[in-house]
Amino acid sequence: MQNSDKFTLVDTQSDFIVINKNCNVDFHKGTNDSGLCDLVRQDLDITGLYPVHRLDSMTSGLLLFARNRAAASVLSSLFTTHSIEKYYCAIAGNKPKKKQGTISGDMVPLRSGMWKLTHSKVNPAITHFFSCGLGNGFRMYVIRIRTGRTHQIRVALKSIGVPVLGDKIYGKDNMYGVQPDRPYLHSYAMRFTYNDRVFSYCCLPDNGNWFTEKSTRAVLEQYSAPWDLQWPKNMHSRPAIFPH
Repeated sequence: MQNSDKFTLVDTQSDFIVINKNCNVDFHKGTNDSGLCDLVRQDLDITGLYPVHRLDSMTSGLLLFARNRAAASVLSSLFTTHSIEKYYCAIAGNKPKKKQGTISGDMVPLRSGMWKLTHSKVNPAITHFFSCGLGNGFRMYVIRIRTGRTHQIRVALKSIGVPVLGDKIYGKDNMYGVQPDRPYLHSYAMRFTYNDRVFSYCCLPDNGNWFTEKSTRAVLEQYSAPWDLQWPKNMHSRPAIFPH
């Protein structure tokens, strides 16, 4: 039985499973709590289970686990080579420095455990996004990451002046004049090829006042196949072209 307050099961294959992680669930084992992988293994009664990527504690959404070492090696390689397409949705303020395009730069750690995006591009974190207004003072951001760095999306949106709603590290209390009921960042879609078969998943956020508003759902449902959008091929491409 799945652990309903931590995750829900999305799909089971012979070599991997896909889950939808709840927000504010730690991936790593804490002092008093089991790690997410152990919880999934216990609840689904799967002896072999291997993590191949991670999500921040505050971030909800799709996570992939391999069911054997051979699959873990292949899937980990796909993540390393950025061959797995990952798409996120976030809600933030409505006055970004730019409304769509690419955010690119090196990320450097700060003493506080936070990260900062710099103007240098020696080994840049690359984030593509577009946004549209929700009609309630907020904007929806649909995001594709080309790299997988710690706090990458959170730092990228902070760099254009719109921290993720509910992000207590890169934002602040009463951000945008409201007290959010959860952090508004969700890994909602994923696509990859494994053993010559294409797997695609879309799992829209199912909790949170702003995520479940009618206007937000209407926007998200338009982009349930984000791989069909005209994303830039690389960091030097022109900004992406999206419908308004």
